[in-house]
Amino acid sequence: MSTTEAVEPQTEANTEDRWAAVRDMPPSAKLVVKILDYEETLTQSQIAEESLLPPRTVRYALSRLEEEGAVDSRFSFSDARKRLYTLKI
Repeated sequence: MSTTEAVEPQTEANTEDRWAAVRDMPPSAKLVVKILDYEETLTQSQIAEESLLPPRTVRYALSRLEEEGAVDSRFSFSDARKRLYTLKI
């Protein structure tokens, strides 16, 4: 049982560290992170649709998250005008 007790605090600490980058972010950015945590890869318009946030708010949240290194973006192969966003943390 002592092995299990030693593992649990490390797991909780890793979870705490994972969200440290977004802890001081606005609520909209936290919502975007949570959506990407569930859906893995989405476009900006898909995030706006899922979150019910205005596209401008989603765009701002994504730019803040990219600055913090919490989100990674790449061009979509199916439509080069769109970017795909994935959670990096």
